[in-house]
Amino acid sequence: MKLIKQTGLFLAAAMIMFSCSKPSDTVETSEAQEAAEGTGSTLNLDVATSTVAWTGYKPTGKHFGKIPATAGILVVEGDAITGGTFTFDITGLKIEDMEESNENYGKLWGHLQSPDFFDAANHPQATFEITAVEPFTAGEMIADKQEFASANTPAVDSSIAPANPTHWISGNLTMRGTTKNIKFPAAVAVENGAVSAKAGFNIDRTAWGLAYGDEATAADKAKDQFIYNTVSLVLDVKAAQ
Repeated sequence: MKLIKQTGLFLAAAMIMFSCSKPSDTVETSEAQEAAEGTGSTLNLDVATSTVAWTGYKPTGKHFGKIPATAGILVVEGDAITGGTFTFDITGLKIEDMEESNENYGKLWGHLQSPDFFDAANHPQATFEITAVEPFTAGEMIADKQEFASANTPAVDSSIAPANPTHWISGNLTMRGTTKNIKFPAAVAVENGAVSAKAGFNIDRTAWGLAYGDEATAADKAKDQFIYNTVSLVLDVKAAQ
């Protein structure tokens, strides 16, 4: 079954109006769903150029970097995406706001790989499997979560989403042995047997068990002694025959 009817480039115009947004217009996290039945031609992910960029926040600062893709496919029938799955290497995670020669780089990298966060020794990979794709129509709005204000308040969804989205993509994201379904806007182009897709959205890391410094348990946020549960993800995916 076709899940995408190509109508141009993914995400038309993102307007921000939290009070007026409908639940169906928001970036959502829910329980795992059945994977899409892919039909058509199989395209291979370009692992050299496909990445997930991440940003984590705390009131006193933020860190950002990339997680490399290691394998993946997109299934396309005509100009419609009908399925796909991607694998990312948690152990290959890079921190880009400091030099690798900085001793703090090693400390932070080790902490992110530890059971406090990704528990990479037991869960070295993250995967994403498409479950549905729906058109993003002009006039739809991306609702933004209200966050505790600080010098490093997380970026809102509407600010990191593509400028011209075309569809909502839903898929099962698995990290640290936990699978949740996420729905987000993306800009997708299918042309000459190749696919490119870009997306930007926030997730609540605690839904996948990355609960170190959980802001919900912070006794006094005024002390700034917590890490925001919100993590920003920006995807850049390319696939071809």
